[in-house]
Amino acid sequence: MKIKQFLLSLATVAALSFSPNVDACTGICLKAEDKSVVYGRTGEFGVPLDIRLIVIPKGIAMNGGKIDGAKPKSWTTKYAVAGVNTHGSAEALDGINEAGLHAGGFYFPDYAKYPKVTKADDGKVVAPINFVNFILTQFATLDEVKAALKDLKLSGAKMKEWGGIVPPFHWIVTDKTGASIVIEPVDDTLKVYDNPLGVMANSPTFDWHMTNLRNYIYLSPVNVPPVKIEDITFSQLGEGSGLGGIPGDFTPPSRFVRAAFYSQSAPPMKNANEAMFEAFHILNQFDIPKGSVAAMNKGKKVDEITQATVVADLKNLKYYIHNYYSRRIKMIDLHEIDPKEKKILQIDLPKHETIEDLTPKR
Repeated sequence: MKIKQFLLSLATVAALSFSPNVDACTGICLKAEDKSVVYGRTGEFGVPLDIRLIVIPKGIAMNGGKIDGAKPKSWTTKYAVAGVNTHGSAEALDGINEAGLHAGGFYFPDYAKYPKVTKADDGKVVAPINFVNFILTQFATLDEVKAALKDLKLSGAKMKEWGGIVPPFHWIVTDKTGASIVIEPVDDTLKVYDNPLGVMANSPTFDWHMTNLRNYIYLSPVNVPPVKIEDITFSQLGEGSGLGGIPGDFTPPSRFVRAAFYSQSAPPMKNANEAMFEAFHILNQFDIPKGSVAAMNKGKKVDEITQATVVADLKNLKYYIHNYYSRRIKMIDLHEIDPKEKKILQIDLPKHETIEDLTPKR
């Protein structure tokens, strides 16, 4: 067997030997010179999620979803929300509210552990799939979120849409100042970490990722200077030598390192509009080419792809998105949502790309 065929076969076997669903979401935060903040993230998964835009109005009744062992928490929405959902559900998995608060769920396999709940927990429980709704429709600041977590339990029922499991998530929450926290359900408790870099990925835990960054403190956007040995001067062969050794695969630890480097080395941006476009450019680095990452799902090879990429402008309350089928950016402006609207709106995304023909006319 030729070496190339052998390596491809080995890579395929390795890719197909792990979990039935692969996941590769990556998040970053950028701050502009005018104090505006944008949060952007990719959304990947090993099976189609049917991602759509969703608008949740204020003043409607909601609850914590399907729970085994207790009644869910109930509330009335205080803030309107723009975000994305999956499978046509009424629950946002990522979004922004009209107070400039962003929240997003990231898949957290092998580490998420939710407590069992009983009747004694009635009215205090929110399912993982409903947690973003709860945060964004109820709170305006990180302090409010932290206070609410003290009297809240996260648990749920198995969901057919998520492969018959209770979806394992952890979350990042960012406010309009750029401050950020990570919330993780580990060992039956909710751990809350301050997130000074605003970077997010999947498993393992957030504190592990932050420790792992210490392995890459040598990375630099500045090229390595020439080295002279004896009478020979060795210079770099091209630009980018300061990034020698940066991990390039799609595993969560590698993506976390790259996301931290790219977001922290981004040049100053004047305003939210510039930061929004820069966020999309950075997140393009995490776009997964179809066929390069795969897993087995019910005996079939399933390709991981970047199903959608979103950027939330926390100052101007705009939510931007492009998806796998169309790279053209779409947007929802929360200022323009009808305040009298009392039903949840869902907006389909394009299923094909449109190309602008710039050929000069004869």
